[in-house]
Amino acid sequence: MDISYNKLWKLLIDKGMNKIQLGVATGISTSTISKLGKNETVNMESMMKICMALDCDIGDIVERADKK
Repeated sequence: MDISYNKLWKLLIDKGMNKIQLGVATGISTSTISKLGKNETVNMESMMKICMALDCDIGDIVERADKK
């Protein structure tokens, strides 16, 4: 199943954050940030750290890429 993190990147722009700041705020590794940039799957723990840091839900940062 293809996934897209476009919602995450839009949310970061809205919050005035970049990928480096996201990594610092969440404590997730640069390799995980890289996976997000390539629309690869990441573990649920990382997703929850992002949601907590950005005060959002999973659906606010990820979606199925094939969903229209």
